[in-house]
Amino acid sequence: MTSIIPVHRPPVMLWIESVLDLRMLPNPFLSFLSLCSNGDSLIMAFPKPFTLSLVSVAMFLLHAVASGIKIPSTLDGPFEPVTVPFDANLRGNAVDLPESDPRVQRRVKGFEPEQISVSLSSHDDSVWISWITGESQIGYNIKPLDPKTVLSVVRYGNLRYPLIHEATGYSLVYSQLYPFEGLKPSTLYYYRCGDPSLPAMSKIYSFRTMPVSHPRSYPDKIAVVGDLGLTYNTTTTISHLIRNKPDLVLLVGDVTYANLYLTNGTGSDCYSCSFPQTPIHETYQPRWDYWGRFMQNLISKVPIMVVEGNHEIEAQAGSQTFSAYSSRFAFPSEESGSSSTFYYSFNVGGIHFVMLGAYIAYNRSGDQYKWLERDLAIVDRSITPWLVAAWHPPWYSSYRAHYREVECMRVAMEELLYSYGVDIVFNGHVHAYERSNRVYNYTLDPCGPVYITVGDGGNREKMAIKHADDPGNCPDPLTTPDQYIGGFCATNFTSGPAAGKFCWDRQPEYSALRESSFGHGILEVKNETWALWTWYRNQDSYSEVGDQIYIVRQPSVCPVCQQIRTSWFAAS
Repeated sequence: MTSIIPVHRPPVMLWIESVLDLRMLPNPFLSFLSLCSNGDSLIMAFPKPFTLSLVSVAMFLLHAVASGIKIPSTLDGPFEPVTVPFDANLRGNAVDLPESDPRVQRRVKGFEPEQISVSLSSHDDSVWISWITGESQIGYNIKPLDPKTVLSVVRYGNLRYPLIHEATGYSLVYSQLYPFEGLKPSTLYYYRCGDPSLPAMSKIYSFRTMPVSHPRSYPDKIAVVGDLGLTYNTTTTISHLIRNKPDLVLLVGDVTYANLYLTNGTGSDCYSCSFPQTPIHETYQPRWDYWGRFMQNLISKVPIMVVEGNHEIEAQAGSQTFSAYSSRFAFPSEESGSSSTFYYSFNVGGIHFVMLGAYIAYNRSGDQYKWLERDLAIVDRSITPWLVAAWHPPWYSSYRAHYREVECMRVAMEELLYSYGVDIVFNGHVHAYERSNRVYNYTLDPCGPVYITVGDGGNREKMAIKHADDPGNCPDPLTTPDQYIGGFCATNFTSGPAAGKFCWDRQPEYSALRESSFGHGILEVKNETWALWTWYRNQDSYSEVGDQIYIVRQPSVCPVCQQIRTSWFAAS
């Protein structure tokens, strides 16, 4: 039962008005401030989940007031483009951790599990647990392991002792994956995995399930990171990320950069530059093991969801690609109606995530596009109001590196995503940070998504610092075909400020903020219409903010499946 309480303006409201523009705050916060002097009556006014959400929003914004911070929102946009000057002293230590680093060395014995990670299923009642057993082998005298010789068991429960439930799964020669279902939302579970018959069981770990799908139910924090690798920069990124205590990690491609190594373990920042004579593009799989060992402290407790990047292609004999990526991580592909590990979807509270593949066919007659149409058509925005998409290479980036590289994907898919009202898009690939204004077809549009590039996780290829709009930096259009899928769609703009040109001659209007620094982002969805996005630079302390904005949905202004408008500033 919901009670209706008259809204009055006590003195605290007048004080806050003098410090912070109340138009910046979500409507529920105004109600909270008006009712806060009534004490316990607030608890009676709203259902409990909504009360907790209000308290969370209010406490955060009150802290912002006390600190003299005014956080902008997308309602204040579009914003004038800003470029944060590059500081050459902040390149960081873009050197990979050596195999001698204790953080990447194998610590288990025999078939004891290692590189343990948790991944979500498509709904809140199940998760995947994955891990690696056995030692890697390189050479001519490899002895293949028989997966049947090691059992696949997870024991779990709500208490550390005893672990009363058990789930079994399947194993591959590469790794092992174990799903278990029947879990309760927003619940802490303890687990251990391995083969109890050997015995070869892990120690006890724990994870918390996601909130139930509901318009007022959200995890506190979702970390978003891309292009990690395993450098000393990476260790700083992950250290800061852990201190922000995320409930979920979203990794938007380019995981280990194992393909920058020869099979003898010799690596380079530029493979084609250092190893031009190799008959095939080699890869050093132990780098995956090093990465999994380093990341276990985080992803054995916090679920991680991954989408492929170009460094995961790892072409092998027999036209095999993406073998490590597809084997080492768990994906809710089947649960979400997908036939591929390259694209899938899942719910996290009131958010529906769509993960797309840029290195598999995305044309309108292909399987991925047809799956995306089906997936978007069944999203119930009354249950999951937020729609977030992620893939590796960005459509909207103003950096010279990878400029308009996947224009064919944008041409094929942008209209569909726009028509279903995607709110936020996360990308990586470009090794820098950039946040867009709301944009559709290169035109500022209040109903377009906010595109955020976070390809600045710390990899050894270092940062992108050149902008396509700087004099002499605009790439030749002939150098920008999609080298993985084929096709050539990037041509000169036909109208608008960049008419007749391939690049802008100044920072594009769609680019709100760009900066060449390593870091990570945190997404905090507060309610059905307001979400706080914060980006943290590595060179700052983990609590200092590099960029922060409220992303505000306007469903009354931007209804789902709105009619597509023809842009006056379109790329042919």
